[in-house]
Amino acid sequence: QVQLVESGGGLVQPGGSLNLSCKVFGMFSRVSVRAWYRQAPGKERELVARISNGKNTDYADSVKGRFTITRDTADNTMHLQMNSLKPEDTAIYYCYVRTVMDQFWGQGSQVTVSS
Repeated sequence: QVQLVESGGGLVQPGGSLNLSCKVFGMFSRVSVRAWYRQAPGKERELVARISNGKNTDYADSVKGRFTITRDTADNTMHLQMNSLKPEDTAIYYCYVRTVMDQFWGQGSQVTVSS
């Protein structure tokens, strides 16, 4: 059974940093896409960042230059380093993995940016 377990969310002041981690358990299929999404209250879930097997990355315009997505295939983990956080980054963040046949989501991590 595939499980994505997230860690690292929390409360941070504007301008601060957080690092989200997502460890994948039970994955035996080839992963085609790893990504982070977020959903703010009253808003649609949106793509924040994604990374391909070739380590090509894409970012939402709102986080470019502030967030960095990385992956460690040896450890089956992915990370989202978030710097210069703003109140509008407040949301629940979800890691996401897609294979040829299926897609999987993490449980969600609350990130709150507030003074």
